[in-house]
Amino acid sequence: MPTYLELKEQAEKLLAQAEQMRRQETEDVIADIKARIQAYGLTAQDLGLSTASGGRPRAPRRSAAAKSAAAKYRGPNGETWSGGRGRKPQWVVDALAKGRKLEDFEVR
Repeated sequence: MPTYLELKEQAEKLLAQAEQMRRQETEDVIADIKARIQAYGLTAQDLGLSTASGGRPRAPRRSAAAKSAAAKYRGPNGETWSGGRGRKPQWVVDALAKGRKLEDFEVR
């Protein structure tokens, strides 16, 4: 009866063999598809891969107004900040360095 380590080694070899087989089959399928595309003179548009016409339409882009969050903080010169992730605006960094608290700038 094989030991755990022997079975584990066999499993690893089988996984490596399966991955190699997958790669080879993928290469074969791609080569076959390319040959058929060339034989039939197909284009990306024929296959529905082109969005120029007949392809899948792209999702509309959201405008900057749709993306922006409501302002939670207002700076001394009217600047706004939503308090989201990422870097703090320079006016917030400067105010905090001067000893001010973020709560001092909350929009009420």
